[in-house]
Amino acid sequence: MEQDVMVAGVRPDLEQVFREAYPRVVAVAARVLGSRGEAEDVAQEVFLTFGRSSVPAGEAAGWLSVAAAHTALNHLRSGRRRASREEAAVSPDAVAPDVADAVVTLEERRRVRAALATLPRKQAVALVLRHSGLSYAEVAAALDLSPGSVGTTVRRAESALRKELNRHASSD
Repeated sequence: MEQDVMVAGVRPDLEQVFREAYPRVVAVAARVLGSRGEAEDVAQEVFLTFGRSSVPAGEAAGWLSVAAAHTALNHLRSGRRRASREEAAVSPDAVAPDVADAVVTLEERRRVRAALATLPRKQAVALVLRHSGLSYAEVAAALDLSPGSVGTTVRRAESALRKELNRHASSD
């Protein structure tokens, strides 16, 4: 017998949607956060919310991608203070010279993520979704935009991101 009713508040199509969409949800969150572990935590949060929602299964992929980007951006924004505390706790003498390149790369990624967190929400999400491999049509559907405006939104986001990165670079 097929189950069509929610059991304990969980939608009956959750398992199928989860199996189909989990890799993309994790990829979108990882693109924002730079950590697969944190991205998997975000995916869990997103699927818990989806499981209690009434989003039609046909709209699940777009909804989940946008939710992953939003949730990851929220984690990114809330994590800035934690990162500042962690950086302050590390002694500069503890860095070995042979890891300098790795530290520079990590610092650059941190700066990009911090700049991304300052963008207007719609621009940040469009940029993340597009750079996570979604097509213009998929980004348009996920954000309820016309396909023609996706390119403009992404270009504006890239420009704002560059300005923010340049602003931080000149203040360092």
